[in-house]
Amino acid sequence: MKVETVTSAQNPKIKELLSLREKSSLRREKSLFIVEGRREVEHALQAGFKARTLFFCPEAGGDSSGLEADLFVQVSPAAYARIALREGTEGLIAVCRGSAPSLQDLNLGENPLVMVLEGIEKPGNMGAVLRSADAAGADAVIICDPLTDIFNPNLIRSSLGAVFTVPVACAGSEEAAAWLKARGIRILTAQLQDSELYYDTPMTGGTAIVVGSEALGLTETWRKAADAHIRIPMLGEMDSLNASVSAAILLFEAVRQRNA
Repeated sequence: MKVETVTSAQNPKIKELLSLREKSSLRREKSLFIVEGRREVEHALQAGFKARTLFFCPEAGGDSSGLEADLFVQVSPAAYARIALREGTEGLIAVCRGSAPSLQDLNLGENPLVMVLEGIEKPGNMGAVLRSADAAGADAVIICDPLTDIFNPNLIRSSLGAVFTVPVACAGSEEAAAWLKARGIRILTAQLQDSELYYDTPMTGGTAIVVGSEALGLTETWRKAADAHIRIPMLGEMDSLNASVSAAILLFEAVRQRNA
Protein backbone atom coordinates (compact mmCIF):
# COMPACT_ATOMS: atom_id res chain seq x y z
CA MET A 1 0.00 0.00 0.00
CA LYS A 2 1.50 3.29 -1.12
CA VAL A 3 1.08 6.04 1.47
CA GLU A 4 2.03 9.70 1.23
CA THR A 5 1.86 12.29 3.99
CA VAL A 6 0.46 15.78 3.42
CA THR A 7 0.55 18.47 6.07
CA SER A 8 -0.01 21.64 4.04
CA ALA A 9 -3.39 22.79 2.76
CA GLN A 10 -1.49 24.26 -0.20
CA ASN A 11 -0.38 20.84 -1.42
CA PRO A 12 -1.32 20.25 -5.13
CA LYS A 13 -3.37 17.17 -4.23
CA ILE A 14 -5.39 19.21 -1.75
CA LYS A 15 -5.89 21.96 -4.32
CA GLU A 16 -7.07 19.46 -6.94
CA LEU A 17 -9.57 17.95 -4.51
CA LEU A 18 -10.99 21.38 -3.73
CA SER A 19 -11.30 22.16 -7.45
CA LEU A 20 -13.13 18.88 -8.07
CA ARG A 21 -15.49 19.67 -5.24
CA GLU A 22 -16.38 23.07 -6.66
CA LYS A 23 -16.34 22.52 -10.44
CA SER A 24 -18.70 20.09 -12.14
CA SER A 25 -16.97 20.82 -15.47
CA LEU A 26 -13.68 19.56 -14.04
CA ARG A 27 -15.36 16.44 -12.66
CA ARG A 28 -16.75 15.67 -16.11
CA GLU A 29 -13.49 16.50 -17.88
CA LYS A 30 -11.40 14.23 -15.67
CA SER A 31 -14.10 11.62 -14.94
CA LEU A 32 -13.37 12.04 -11.24
CA PHE A 33 -15.62 12.72 -8.26
CA ILE A 34 -15.35 13.07 -4.50
CA VAL A 35 -16.87 10.80 -1.88
CA GLU A 36 -16.73 11.81 1.78
CA GLY A 37 -17.35 9.49 4.72
CA ARG A 38 -16.59 5.82 5.43
CA ARG A 39 -20.07 4.51 4.62
CA GLU A 40 -20.31 6.48 1.39
CA VAL A 41 -16.83 5.39 0.25
CA GLU A 42 -17.67 1.76 0.95
CA HIS A 43 -20.88 2.05 -1.09
CA ALA A 44 -18.95 3.57 -4.00
CA LEU A 45 -16.33 0.81 -3.97
CA GLN A 46 -18.99 -1.90 -3.66
CA ALA A 47 -20.73 -0.40 -6.70
CA GLY A 48 -17.59 -0.95 -8.74
CA PHE A 49 -16.06 2.52 -8.72
CA LYS A 50 -12.31 2.70 -8.11
CA ALA A 51 -10.65 5.08 -5.68
CA ARG A 52 -7.72 6.88 -7.27
CA THR A 53 -6.75 8.63 -4.03
CA LEU A 54 -7.92 8.03 -0.48
CA PHE A 55 -7.29 10.86 1.99
CA PHE A 56 -7.46 9.96 5.67
CA CYS A 57 -6.81 11.84 8.88
CA PRO A 58 -6.21 9.61 11.94
CA GLU A 59 -6.79 12.53 14.32
CA ALA A 60 -10.30 12.93 12.84
CA GLY A 61 -11.00 9.20 13.13
CA GLY A 62 -9.84 8.37 9.61
CA ASP A 63 -9.32 4.63 9.21
CA SER A 64 -8.40 3.39 5.74
CA SER A 65 -8.17 -0.28 6.71
CA GLY A 66 -10.07 -2.65 4.45
CA LEU A 67 -10.37 -0.08 1.64
CA GLU A 68 -8.65 -0.12 -1.74
CA ALA A 69 -7.10 2.81 -3.58
CA ASP A 70 -4.25 3.52 -5.95
CA LEU A 71 -2.78 5.97 -3.47
CA PHE A 72 -3.37 6.60 0.24
CA VAL A 73 -2.67 10.10 1.54
CA GLN A 74 -2.45 10.74 5.27
CA VAL A 75 -3.34 14.38 5.92
CA SER A 76 -2.83 16.59 8.94
CA PRO A 77 -5.83 17.91 10.91
CA ALA A 78 -5.28 21.36 9.37
CA ALA A 79 -5.27 19.96 5.84
CA TYR A 80 -8.30 17.79 6.56
CA ALA A 81 -10.23 20.75 7.95
CA ARG A 82 -9.66 22.46 4.61
CA ILE A 83 -11.01 19.61 2.48
CA ALA A 84 -13.81 18.28 4.68
CA LEU A 85 -17.24 19.27 3.40
CA ARG A 86 -19.00 18.47 6.64
CA GLU A 87 -18.40 17.37 10.19
CA GLY A 88 -18.65 13.76 11.25
CA THR A 89 -17.16 12.25 8.08
CA GLU A 90 -14.84 9.94 9.98
CA GLY A 91 -11.73 11.60 8.57
CA LEU A 92 -12.03 9.90 5.18
CA ILE A 93 -12.39 11.34 1.66
CA ALA A 94 -11.89 9.51 -1.65
CA VAL A 95 -11.32 10.76 -5.16
CA CYS A 96 -12.95 8.13 -7.37
CA ARG A 97 -12.98 7.46 -11.09
CA GLY A 98 -16.30 7.46 -12.89
CA SER A 99 -18.65 9.26 -15.24
CA ALA A 100 -22.41 9.68 -15.33
CA PRO A 101 -24.06 6.35 -16.27
CA SER A 102 -26.47 6.08 -19.21
CA LEU A 103 -29.64 4.12 -19.90
CA GLN A 104 -27.54 1.43 -21.56
CA ASP A 105 -25.98 0.73 -18.16
CA LEU A 106 -29.34 -0.30 -16.67
CA ASN A 107 -30.38 -3.93 -16.52
CA LEU A 108 -33.99 -4.21 -15.35
CA GLY A 109 -35.76 -7.36 -14.26
CA GLU A 110 -39.41 -8.29 -14.52
CA ASN A 111 -42.04 -5.71 -13.48
CA PRO A 112 -39.46 -3.09 -12.51
CA LEU A 113 -40.17 -0.06 -10.38
CA VAL A 114 -38.41 2.98 -11.81
CA MET A 115 -38.22 6.50 -10.39
CA VAL A 116 -37.81 9.26 -12.97
CA LEU A 117 -36.80 12.81 -12.06
CA GLU A 118 -36.96 15.69 -14.53
CA GLY A 119 -35.23 19.03 -14.13
CA ILE A 120 -34.50 18.68 -10.41
CA GLU A 121 -32.08 21.42 -9.40
CA LYS A 122 -31.34 21.01 -5.69
CA PRO A 123 -28.80 18.32 -4.80
CA GLY A 124 -30.53 17.80 -1.46
CA ASN A 125 -33.82 16.95 -3.15
CA MET A 126 -32.19 14.52 -5.53
CA GLY A 127 -30.24 12.90 -2.73
CA ALA A 128 -33.40 12.46 -0.66
CA VAL A 129 -35.18 10.80 -3.59
CA LEU A 130 -32.28 8.38 -4.01
CA ARG A 131 -32.53 7.43 -0.34
CA SER A 132 -36.26 6.79 -0.74
CA ALA A 133 -35.64 4.78 -3.91
CA ASP A 134 -33.13 2.62 -2.05
CA ALA A 135 -35.54 2.14 0.87
CA ALA A 136 -38.38 1.20 -1.50
CA GLY A 137 -36.22 -1.26 -3.39
CA ALA A 138 -36.62 0.60 -6.69
CA ASP A 139 -34.93 -1.06 -9.63
CA ALA A 140 -33.56 2.19 -11.03
CA VAL A 141 -33.61 5.97 -10.91
CA ILE A 142 -33.48 7.87 -14.20
CA ILE A 143 -32.42 11.49 -13.94
CA CYS A 144 -33.58 13.54 -16.91
CA ASP A 145 -32.21 16.91 -17.95
CA PRO A 146 -30.64 17.46 -14.51
CA LEU A 147 -29.61 20.90 -13.35
CA THR A 148 -27.00 19.37 -11.06
CA ASP A 149 -24.71 16.43 -11.79
CA ILE A 150 -25.11 13.18 -9.90
CA PHE A 151 -21.56 13.40 -8.58
CA ASN A 152 -22.14 16.74 -6.89
CA PRO A 153 -20.62 16.23 -3.41
CA ASN A 154 -23.73 17.67 -1.76
CA LEU A 155 -25.90 15.16 -3.62
CA ILE A 156 -23.69 12.24 -2.58
CA ARG A 157 -23.76 13.53 0.99
CA SER A 158 -27.54 14.01 1.12
CA SER A 159 -28.11 10.56 -0.41
CA LEU A 160 -25.86 8.99 2.25
CA GLY A 161 -24.30 7.03 -0.60
CA ALA A 162 -27.61 5.81 -2.07
CA VAL A 163 -26.45 7.22 -5.41
CA PHE A 164 -24.20 4.12 -5.44
CA THR A 165 -26.70 1.57 -4.05
CA VAL A 166 -29.50 2.20 -6.57
CA PRO A 167 -28.86 1.80 -10.32
CA VAL A 168 -28.87 5.35 -11.72
CA ALA A 169 -28.88 6.62 -15.29
CA CYS A 170 -28.86 10.08 -16.82
CA ALA A 171 -30.72 10.85 -20.05
CA GLY A 172 -32.78 13.40 -21.90
CA SER A 173 -36.53 13.24 -21.32
CA GLU A 174 -37.40 12.17 -24.86
CA GLU A 175 -34.77 9.44 -24.83
CA ALA A 176 -35.91 8.16 -21.42
CA ALA A 177 -39.60 8.15 -22.36
CA ALA A 178 -38.90 6.20 -25.55
CA TRP A 179 -36.64 3.78 -23.64
CA LEU A 180 -39.39 3.05 -21.11
CA LYS A 181 -42.04 2.66 -23.81
CA ALA A 182 -39.86 0.20 -25.73
CA ARG A 183 -39.71 -1.99 -22.62
CA GLY A 184 -43.43 -1.92 -21.92
CA ILE A 185 -43.01 0.03 -18.67
CA ARG A 186 -46.11 2.00 -17.74
CA ILE A 187 -45.41 5.72 -17.26
CA LEU A 188 -47.21 7.53 -14.43
CA THR A 189 -46.69 11.29 -14.22
CA ALA A 190 -47.25 13.21 -11.00
CA GLN A 191 -49.30 16.29 -11.92
CA LEU A 192 -52.38 18.17 -10.80
CA GLN A 193 -54.11 18.51 -14.16
CA ASP A 194 -56.29 15.73 -15.62
CA SER A 195 -55.13 13.31 -12.94
CA GLU A 196 -56.49 10.57 -10.71
CA LEU A 197 -55.60 9.82 -7.10
CA TYR A 198 -52.35 7.92 -6.87
CA TYR A 199 -53.75 5.11 -4.71
CA ASP A 200 -56.42 4.35 -7.34
CA THR A 201 -53.74 3.71 -9.97
CA PRO A 202 -52.26 0.22 -10.46
CA MET A 203 -48.51 0.03 -9.87
CA THR A 204 -47.93 -3.73 -9.65
CA GLY A 205 -46.61 -4.18 -13.19
CA GLY A 206 -43.58 -2.49 -14.70
CA THR A 207 -43.99 1.11 -13.56
CA ALA A 208 -42.11 4.36 -13.98
CA ILE A 209 -43.14 7.18 -11.64
CA VAL A 210 -42.18 10.59 -13.05
CA VAL A 211 -41.77 13.66 -10.82
CA GLY A 212 -40.71 17.13 -11.97
CA SER A 213 -39.39 20.19 -10.24
CA GLU A 214 -41.59 22.10 -7.81
CA ALA A 215 -41.18 25.31 -9.77
CA LEU A 216 -41.81 24.07 -13.31
CA GLY A 217 -43.45 20.67 -13.00
CA LEU A 218 -43.12 18.28 -15.93
CA THR A 219 -42.57 19.12 -19.57
CA GLU A 220 -45.01 18.17 -22.33
CA THR A 221 -42.71 15.31 -23.26
CA TRP A 222 -43.75 13.41 -20.16
CA ARG A 223 -47.37 14.57 -20.11
CA LYS A 224 -47.84 13.17 -23.63
CA ALA A 225 -45.88 9.99 -22.95
CA ALA A 226 -47.84 9.20 -19.78
CA ASP A 227 -50.12 6.19 -19.54
CA ALA A 228 -51.78 7.81 -16.52
CA HIS A 229 -51.59 11.11 -14.65
CA ILE A 230 -51.61 10.79 -10.86
CA ARG A 231 -51.87 13.22 -7.98
CA ILE A 232 -51.49 13.29 -4.22
CA PRO A 233 -54.53 14.87 -2.53
CA MET A 234 -53.77 18.31 -1.13
CA LEU A 235 -56.21 19.16 1.68
CA GLY A 236 -54.71 22.43 2.85
CA GLU A 237 -53.86 25.74 1.23
CA MET A 238 -50.73 24.51 -0.56
CA ASP A 239 -51.04 22.95 -4.01
CA SER A 240 -47.80 20.94 -4.07
CA LEU A 241 -45.29 19.05 -1.98
CA ASN A 242 -41.51 19.03 -2.01
CA ALA A 243 -40.40 16.85 -4.93
CA SER A 244 -38.58 14.40 -2.67
CA VAL A 245 -41.64 14.02 -0.42
CA SER A 246 -43.89 13.38 -3.42
CA ALA A 247 -41.46 10.81 -4.76
CA ALA A 248 -41.35 8.96 -1.42
CA ILE A 249 -45.14 8.83 -1.12
CA LEU A 250 -45.54 7.46 -4.64
CA LEU A 251 -42.71 4.94 -4.35
CA PHE A 252 -44.12 3.47 -1.17
CA GLU A 253 -47.59 3.25 -2.66
CA ALA A 254 -46.03 1.00 -5.29
CA VAL A 255 -44.41 -1.00 -2.49
CA ARG A 256 -47.76 -1.29 -0.70
CA GLN A 257 -49.55 -2.52 -3.80
CA ARG A 258 -46.83 -5.00 -4.64
CA ASN A 259 -46.90 -6.48 -1.14
CA ALA A 260 -50.66 -6.45 -0.61
